[in-house]
Amino acid sequence: MDPFDDSSFGGVPPFFAVIFCIVVGVILFTIIKGTAEWGKNNNSPQITVAAHVKTKRTKTSGGTGDTGATTSYYVTFEYESGDRQEFKMSGKQYGMLAEGDIGKLSFQGTRFLGFERVLS
Repeated sequence: MDPFDDSSFGGVPPFFAVIFCIVVGVILFTIIKGTAEWGKNNNSPQITVAAHVKTKRTKTSGGTGDTGATTSYYVTFEYESGDRQEFKMSGKQYGMLAEGDIGKLSFQGTRFLGFERVLS
């Protein structure tokens, strides 16, 4: 007699298979999306333009129970044309910028390369 022939176990294996497929799918999607963005950035030209720091923000995730928190840093730059673009950067880069700073922004695709402040 097979203990898994009982009807109460009938829905469990397909449920775990679906959850497994969803988890693997999300992981593969994340890897493919990240690789595609990395490749697109590498194929984009490095551009330096006049810009000023419009806004700064942070996003903190995790930190519940015994897990550590992770903070992501974002800065929005505004170009002379009025267009804006937000870049993710390291905490050190973020800390060196202040809202209202004017200078030359260097970037490659969606990758922040640097900001050189111009003194007025």
